Amino acid sequence: MKKIHFIAIGGSAMHNLAIALHQKGYKVSGSDDAIFEPSKSRLERRGILPEELGWFPEILTSDIEAVILGMHAREDNPELLKAKELGLKIYSYPEYLYEQSKDKTRVVIGGSHGKTTITSMILHVLNFHQKNIDYMVGAQLEGFDTMVKITQENEFMILEGDEYLSSPIDRRPKFLLYIPNIALVSGIAWDHINVFPTFESYALQFELFVNSITAGGALVYNATDEEVVKVVEKSTNYFKKFPYSLPKNRIENGKTILETEFGDIELQVFGNHNLLNLEGARNICKLLQITDEEFYEAIISFTGASKRLELVKKTENYIVYKDFAHAPSKVISTVNATKEQFLDKKIVACLELHTYSSLNPIFLTEYKDTLNKANDAIVYYSEDALKIKKMEPISEELIRNSFNRQDLKVFTNKESLEKYLIETDKTNSVFLMMSSGNYGGIDLNQIF
Repeated sequence: MKKIHFIAIGGSAMHNLAIALHQKGYKVSGSDDAIFEPSKSRLERRGILPEELGWFPEILTSDIEAVILGMHAREDNPELLKAKELGLKIYSYPEYLYEQSKDKTRVVIGGSHGKTTITSMILHVLNFHQKNIDYMVGAQLEGFDTMVKITQENEFMILEGDEYLSSPIDRRPKFLLYIPNIALVSGIAWDHINVFPTFESYALQFELFVNSITAGGALVYNATDEEVVKVVEKSTNYFKKFPYSLPKNRIENGKTILETEFGDIELQVFGNHNLLNLEGARNICKLLQITDEEFYEAIISFTGASKRLELVKKTENYIVYKDFAHAPSKVISTVNATKEQFLDKKIVACLELHTYSSLNPIFLTEYKDTLNKANDAIVYYSEDALKIKKMEPISEELIRNSFNRQDLKVFTNKESLEKYLIETDKTNSVFLMMSSGNYGGIDLNQIF
């Protein structure tokens, strides 16, 4: 029985990998200084929740085959130092996923936006047609127990390819470690300013990703994104190219209809960004021997990935969606899609500035005009978050100027935002709650 130890086991990705390895029959242990729900309950159900919070270097022994290091841990973590002292093999999360899939055909979905949804669409279609496959996806999916599945026998592995750093001691983007046989790039829009201080340094990572495709492999790419096309045209790597663009569609009575060779298909998702995501997923599925007819048959029942235009509540008067959108390209796509879908309704867009990038005054200007299609635009950020990140205070005027919207409502207090949302007239409205956080702990189900 292989013994694997996780340093920072409580993370969203880390605990899912721990569960996947436990289900594969490995002996899994782990530590963390904080474990929140749902990670806590999910680890507890499998009997692999640490008995105590904290770091315990004494539990590291020479018979541990691999130590997997999470981003939450620091370079001076006592367990990491002990693992180095013992000469144990230390992997980042993506490194170990590659280790588990190096003899499989790896399909890696990359892009600044849409990668979780595209990966989710692919998995939904494969699951619908009972095709067994290994995977790693960044959101909990309906019909799937975990976000990671690793087996001995499956031929393919679908991996959501994140461009953020691999670990505290490995500064390479995660997707550069997967070495795909088949890859997809959905779009390139500057993000993670704390790691990539210029757009050029950010775009370079996608050049490296495309050049990491195995010789004779395949690249599916969004041909409507100029930056993606530049990267593809610049590459000297040899691979087959499969461009995709917006499919024929129309909106009828608040529903998106996809016009296909097999007839009209009513979708449960909407927005041009999701239609592009769907086309990317369809092209990948074709390479996995799923016919277009099989793809459309399955995609009809796809309701979306968690927190990606996820329906929270629908009443006769109003509708509430929550979305992970936080980067500028994601915000404008989500807001515009919602407005196009509900032309006769008032759109209330509420964005939380939560990440390091979104709170950076230099990067804030990237949000210019992103909320313009909303009838009522709101921005919330926590002043405590700025202090924790050791960043300078941001003025309301700077935020309004950055978004190029002087009627923008700015809240820094959770209670004030709650009061506004509760008291605002909800008649004939769509509320779009966009955040990678939780608005300081607001329960949307209690407000709406």
